[in-house]
Amino acid sequence: MIATFTIEIVLFLYTIIRYKMSTVTRIIASLFIFLAIFQIAEYNVCKYSGISNLWSRIGFIAITMLPPLALHLIIEITKSRLKYLVWLSYFSGIFLALLFGFSKTAFASHICAGNYVIFQLASSVGGVYFTYYYIWMFVGIVLCLYFSLSAKQKIREALILQVFGYLCFLLPTGVVNTLNPKSISAIPSIMCGFAVLYAFVLGFGILPILVTKKNKT
Repeated sequence: MIATFTIEIVLFLYTIIRYKMSTVTRIIASLFIFLAIFQIAEYNVCKYSGISNLWSRIGFIAITMLPPLALHLIIEITKSRLKYLVWLSYFSGIFLALLFGFSKTAFASHICAGNYVIFQLASSVGGVYFTYYYIWMFVGIVLCLYFSLSAKQKIREALILQVFGYLCFLLPTGVVNTLNPKSISAIPSIMCGFAVLYAFVLGFGILPILVTKKNKT
């Protein structure tokens, strides 16, 4: 968790220092920060049991904003007019983030399993949350593939990398859950562990394609 946190913080700092600020740069930097926050939240859930509930809330608020940010990145890359999808994703994400922040019944309990944390959401929340997560990721993948058909080469490369980035954490998580069905309740933790691969795709694939370095004219 600490190693992954460190990698994502370094990528965040590299991004804001190395590249010119733009909407794409800010979105990618935000993705790094929210991924890092979840990792440090997991660490503190395991390390400090007395405030584990607080860190569970912080961690879930952070990862709840990842699907809207990723969708925003896609819409910004393509300059699409489907901005209402971005607003809808942010609205649904903020609603769930507020739920995790203030609801006293959102979390049933948690279990620190060493390599990952099992967050046990209340049954009334868990189904809604995973539906929210997978719907927006599915929409993101579909949009990437659709726009890549007619996009210019640079944009097409970025969109294909974005799909690859999604698959970097979706497919390994699926394999882990298949091999060990009991790990399904640990999906957020496992998925964000593999999402460090997505962070590398963003930092060393998508970002150099789309954003100009500060030392270039």
